Amino acid sequence: MGIFAVKTTASQERTVADMIMSKEEESIHAALAPDSLTSYVMVEADDSSVFERILDEIPHSRGVVPGESGIAEVEHFLSPKPDVEGIAESDIVELVAGPFKGEKAQVQRIDEGKDQVTVELYEATVPIPVTVRGDQIRVLDSEER
Repeated sequence: MGIFAVKTTASQERTVADMIMSKEEESIHAALAPDSLTSYVMVEADDSSVFERILDEIPHSRGVVPGESGIAEVEHFLSPKPDVEGIAESDIVELVAGPFKGEKAQVQRIDEGKDQVTVELYEATVPIPVTVRGDQIRVLDSEER
């Protein structure tokens, strides 16, 4: 049993993965279409010959990449990446959601466990620390870059 890469049309990865799983073949165990991997679907199967036959019937599939992968090579696609990854203290960010949408702020503290960032608003007369979720900010300027 291995993991095989199936080449697809761009933006059709999820459709191809769903169609592969809808065929209900016993030798196909899972299909994964990670957002970070464009034009490919990872398929866990006993061997590639079974689903190579199915792919002829599936629109947007372009064929199987020769060779197979182990679980170690696709493991990083299986765990979600925290939203605060890539954000550092003292980064300049813009709030993209919530009551302070559009405001610029400076990162004061990062809580990776809760996926939250405490920022201090720039244009505020009195510096007020505001805690927001990691997906509610966008980094504008980073000290590390």
